Amino acid sequence: MSSAPRPSRAPLRCRALSLALDGPPRFMGILNVTDDSFFDGGRHLALDSALARARQLVAEGADLLDIGGQSTRPGYVEISEAEEISRTVPVLRALAAEFPCLPLSIDTYKPAVAAAALAAGAHLLNDIHGLQGPGGPALARLAAESGAAVVIMHHDPELRETPDADPLPAVLSWLRRSLDLAAVAGLPADRLALDPGIGFGKTQPQNLALLARLDAFHALGQPLLLGISRKSVIAHVCPGLEPGERLEGTLALTALAVSQGVQLHRVHDVQANRRAALVATALAGVRASL
Repeated sequence: MSSAPRPSRAPLRCRALSLALDGPPRFMGILNVTDDSFFDGGRHLALDSALARARQLVAEGADLLDIGGQSTRPGYVEISEAEEISRTVPVLRALAAEFPCLPLSIDTYKPAVAAAALAAGAHLLNDIHGLQGPGGPALARLAAESGAAVVIMHHDPELRETPDADPLPAVLSWLRRSLDLAAVAGLPADRLALDPGIGFGKTQPQNLALLARLDAFHALGQPLLLGISRKSVIAHVCPGLEPGERLEGTLALTALAVSQGVQLHRVHDVQANRRAALVATALAGVRASL
């Protein structure tokens, strides 16, 4: 029998909502209201367009939505807090009214944006700096005071300075430090999810090494979220593919992640990924029974 740690099956509490994780994989639909995101930048800047896209993601089976107004693609240009708020808050407010039982995430590392998003109805804070950026302490306090959940993503550029070393121990250690910071701020474990941060501050071999051993992250005892949708990690394996051509690679990685017990998947294409996950889940169930 495998000695790999078992995935956490406890629900993720998000303010007044709760996201069950003891069933099929869950899908976080990506809604970028930006002008420069690597795949869909500029498509959903207008409120009507953003809401139409959100409705499409929900119709495809999204279990929660992640709204982002600041692109974090390689070479991104940082916008002001005011601009990020003006992009995201109207969308969040409208979605909270239309889908009151749907968890809404704000993809930001800026406390002022997070505070405005929470006031507009957001339930989760998705922090690419894992509470270890300059705004980390304030984000942790906001989550603790509001009851919001937090997605803690690994993002440590120093990892690239040791390209020949196994990245897993360093990433696990970094995430443990984030969990300690969350605990100090008063955030209970049932409001925390972890993201290994594929594509952030990592070499291609490091990305692949982590993707091959996602099940090792279950040792941290928290739900896992994976964001690999249409990322350049796929283009490195299949040279020359533009973001619009990376769906098949995304589906392969989603199936791999499901087979390793990853419960949450942040994707652009909800329906296709859900179908891939259903097949992978069925195979995993048969394998477990053998």
